[in-house]
Amino acid sequence: MAEKNIPFNKEQIEKIIEKFPTPFHIYDEKAIVDNARRFKKAFEWAPGFKNFYAVKALPNPSILKLLHDEGFGADCSSMAELHICDMVNVSGEDIMFTSNETPEEEYQKAMDQKAVINLDDITHIDFLEKCAGLPEVICFRYNPGPLKGGNDIIGNPEDAKYGLTREQMLEAYQIMKDKGVKRFGMHTMVASNELNVDYFVETAVILFEMAAEIAEQVGIDLEFINLGGGIGIPYKPEQDEVNLEELGEKIEKKYNEILGSKNLKPAIFFECGRMITGPYGYLVTRAIHSKSIYKEYIAVDGCMANLMRPGMYGAYHHVTVVGKENATADCTYDVVGSLCENCDKFAVDRQLPKIDKGDVVVMHDTGAHGHSMGFNYNGKLRSAELMLKEDKTAVMIRREETYDDLFATLKF
Repeated sequence: MAEKNIPFNKEQIEKIIEKFPTPFHIYDEKAIVDNARRFKKAFEWAPGFKNFYAVKALPNPSILKLLHDEGFGADCSSMAELHICDMVNVSGEDIMFTSNETPEEEYQKAMDQKAVINLDDITHIDFLEKCAGLPEVICFRYNPGPLKGGNDIIGNPEDAKYGLTREQMLEAYQIMKDKGVKRFGMHTMVASNELNVDYFVETAVILFEMAAEIAEQVGIDLEFINLGGGIGIPYKPEQDEVNLEELGEKIEKKYNEILGSKNLKPAIFFECGRMITGPYGYLVTRAIHSKSIYKEYIAVDGCMANLMRPGMYGAYHHVTVVGKENATADCTYDVVGSLCENCDKFAVDRQLPKIDKGDVVVMHDTGAHGHSMGFNYNGKLRSAELMLKEDKTAVMIRREETYDDLFATLKF
């Protein structure tokens, strides 16, 4: 199988490990910034273009600050994510708060921050007004239902709990217009980890046509259209990344055809998280045991608590044995952790070079939905997070948990 590159060699990572013991997640700062700039350039044609980074993908203030310095906003859907925005002094319309069965205190927090409120249901209009008042700008999340086929990860829109129907969208904007709200936006999110450019172009067409219908029937010119996230990454070596330049060109064409022809010029937003940081994160572990029974096993000092995706739903994460990138992959291993669950596996029947105890074993593409999905089953402690600097040194941006942390909430 083809190899994927890592941004450090054996000597560099061993030097980092001397200071920061494995396991840990490490994020390539320069690669993240370069990727963010590439995304912006692909949509430089779009009025007011902004990507609101999905904080849930990698909820660390150092990451959010890095991206905010590049002009990104923050896409939030929980109280904790709003608090992280406070840490980085991200506020106002740099925050998109997308509600999802949202409790009163979270709406109030978002209103206090003057965030853009993105309502998920028509009944939330009254709920929001009673608990926090009406905002200056309001957005509604559109669920296009049968107009849009779902992708393999997120499923069909008709089966999703999110968003308003077409009829509810028209009614909701009319209600808010009648209540005196002057500024409006629209949002959708119908895919996750999708690699097909045309899937996103199709989504844009649906939203552009909906915006034109809202303008005609309700008399509202939307200020922005948030095309959501879901742009995927090539977890497997044989997969190709999404061509952002092609995506930008195709959406620009549809924007001009559908909206430009009606003299509508809404800003274009996204809320991509995985695509921005995902490929530039790595879980660094060390091999500590080998086992030969009915299969060959390599045990590392990380476990499913550090990276849930492979064990939870069989997601593929490429594995590199540092220093053996060019060695023949003539061994078949299950790469496992120490959790008391048989699904605690980073790789199953994976062709890899011979792994010896002490080898550094790296899991790729953990820069989104990696550390953030960690947990404490078996009392496992969540790992540190590091930032890899351009000179190949590392700084800690989250320390590892301690047993004092784990037991701090106990009352005994």
